[in-house]
Amino acid sequence: MAFNSELLDGMVIFVELIQAGSFTKSAQNMGHSTSYISKKINKLESRLGVRLLNRTTRSISLTHEGEIYFQQCLSIISDAQQAEACIHQQQQKPQGTLKISCSTSFGLSHLRFVLTKFMKTYPEINIELDISEKMVDVVADGFDVVIRATHTLQDSSLVSRKLLSSHGVTVASPEYLKKFGTPSHPNDLVDHQFIAYSNIKNPTSLTYHSLQGDKFTVAVKNRMLTNSSIMEVQLAVAGLGITSLPKFIVDEQLKTGQLVTILDAYQRTEINIYLVYASRKHMASKLRVFIDFMMQQLAS
Repeated sequence: MAFNSELLDGMVIFVELIQAGSFTKSAQNMGHSTSYISKKINKLESRLGVRLLNRTTRSISLTHEGEIYFQQCLSIISDAQQAEACIHQQQQKPQGTLKISCSTSFGLSHLRFVLTKFMKTYPEINIELDISEKMVDVVADGFDVVIRATHTLQDSSLVSRKLLSSHGVTVASPEYLKKFGTPSHPNDLVDHQFIAYSNIKNPTSLTYHSLQGDKFTVAVKNRMLTNSSIMEVQLAVAGLGITSLPKFIVDEQLKTGQLVTILDAYQRTEINIYLVYASRKHMASKLRVFIDFMMQQLAS
């Protein structure tokens, strides 16, 4: 449906004029000249094709059509004022629905604990959480904020805040290493069973760098290819193979000894976790307090 771009033009001035009772007083109230007010009313009448006012040198009065238009304008302006008041209220007190996208691994390992605290702190903010391994578009998919783990961010048009720094690790269970041996060089991985993550560009190839700067690219044999990092961890714990993934995903398993790191003599790829959102301008208070809360809870 197409709208006339001049649909609301002159409406506020018309209502102010009627409520003030004269061109002079309405001009003073609005900070305009009387000639400006007169021109806007004339333009409004010309656009509507009716006379809204009866004018004399000392007074103004509404025509029949003017009275009908005035009452409708009052209703429209009142609705607009309520809409603004609602937005101002939301900005003053964080409330509404916050739409978040997060990877399954980070969501289960870190976000669930922070969200519990956040929702208790801000009871009037509701959360709509999309937790999956797929990449989403912050703007096109309508998210307020996306939490991404990556080496580098691609889209420079978005705003990002680095939340955490981690690095990639290659891990296996002690039982697997006892049965199949512990690789001491990246090239040794070709003789092992590997559990790979399918959402990366080349899941059958791994790259390592020695501390001296030498590069080793290894083509691994995938016993399992999955789009779930949680499944990677579970299969590795079960002794079904070696896997490589961000350390923050396996922190708990490393602490309990269910998994151990291997090939530690080689440089680890830095992996950062970012909060990504559309713009810093006119940020909704619900998003602003969420970002501040996440930084406070996890950035250390």
